[in-house]
Amino acid sequence: MEYTLQNVDEMRAWAADFARSLRAPATVALHGDLGMGKSEIARAVIKTLRGADTVVPSPTFTIVQNYDGISHFDLYRIEDADELAEIGLQHAIDNDITLIEWPDIAAGMLPAGTVHVYITPDGDGRRVVVKQ
Repeated sequence: MEYTLQNVDEMRAWAADFARSLRAPATVALHGDLGMGKSEIARAVIKTLRGADTVVPSPTFTIVQNYDGISHFDLYRIEDADELAEIGLQHAIDNDITLIEWPDIAAGMLPAGTVHVYITPDGDGRRVVVKQ
């Protein structure tokens, strides 16, 4: 499926609709360059499923944030795939709705049903392609 989103409000609305389709365990790999909206999509998914007042900081420095059955990973700073076991990625994949930013280093761990969300620029907006 492919979507053209003109602004951040459209991205949040799309992510909220997408969130309602997720049931644990589910893995979502968020692909895109810096500033494409990976964190914004993850934040909207988490707020939709855990409440609009949920505080959702970026896990860039903590690497993972947990929200009662939702795990949000940012693997940007991971240099060795062996570190993924230490941060609980497999446990999250097996049990939670798992949102993974910068998922390439975890490619060998992603289950067959992983939903891949590719975000690229499209004029002033974003093109979002969803593949499973």
